[in-house]
Amino acid sequence: MQSPKYSIIVPVYNRPQELDNLLSSLTEQTYKGFEILIVEDGSTVTSETVFEKYEPLLSIAYFFKPNTGPGPSRNFGFEKATGEYFIIFDSDCQVPPTYLEEVEKFLQSTPLDAWGGPDRGHENFTPLQQAMAYTMSSTWTTGGIRGGKSKNFQPRSFNMGISRKAYALTQGFHFDRFAEDIELSIRMKKLGLRVGLIPQAFVYHQRRSTLNDFFRQVSNFGKGRVLVGRAHRGEIKLTHWFPTFFLIGLFAILPLLLITKFLGEVLLSGYLLYLIAIALDAGIKTKSVIVSILSVPSALVQLTGYGWGFLKEKLRH
Repeated sequence: MQSPKYSIIVPVYNRPQELDNLLSSLTEQTYKGFEILIVEDGSTVTSETVFEKYEPLLSIAYFFKPNTGPGPSRNFGFEKATGEYFIIFDSDCQVPPTYLEEVEKFLQSTPLDAWGGPDRGHENFTPLQQAMAYTMSSTWTTGGIRGGKSKNFQPRSFNMGISRKAYALTQGFHFDRFAEDIELSIRMKKLGLRVGLIPQAFVYHQRRSTLNDFFRQVSNFGKGRVLVGRAHRGEIKLTHWFPTFFLIGLFAILPLLLITKFLGEVLLSGYLLYLIAIALDAGIKTKSVIVSILSVPSALVQLTGYGWGFLKEKLRH
């Protein structure tokens, strides 16, 4: 039997419902030459019944292993995969029907050793999740750090593909968690591998269900960037400091209002104008008043959370 061209690898930890949604979306792919490998990373709430549900519908395999984090779990999947290309999705993603068709079309005209794609909100997400999806991909916030279509684009592991050749050269992920995808992207670039963005290979990324969970997630992103900077000199840019400056400035507003009212009011006005701009852009992009309003607390949580994680990890050494 001929091996599939694409091996889709999904690490999962205590999220069977999310996995169900992802697998449901994969049954609708217009391109059929793929297999799926589910890597259960030591979950206490397993996805085995979800796997059994889709076993008759998809070319799918299920593996259970001790908990080691997403990086080693993806490497585990790479070792089991049979495809020419490995595609990684997070369990909280849903994939549009033409995803693989778009990847295949793009690679035929522009060969790549590794790629990434954008993320979007979906109409079946809650308004808060749609707001988080907007702020995580917006150039108004830390979403702009991803690099977009520029030469600095770094694929992220919620939606990343790498060739078997790229895996052989890099040996996959070196970090267990926290910016493990960025660290891999940097090593691929240093090895001279062809890494790029496939704009039409997007996924719907569900994110967290509460602002508290979202804060913890983005705080880990900030921590991860510092870890990447320690492993690769020069990989912390001024833009990565922006959320920390934002956090410090936010805490400075009240003392400034008490000490020198003019400076305090100028700083407060700057923050208000910035948040209004985010809300207006969110409303235009999502065509939703509710999402527009929720984009403000989402942006505040995203920037302060990332800034806090970044600053805390920086101060450790």
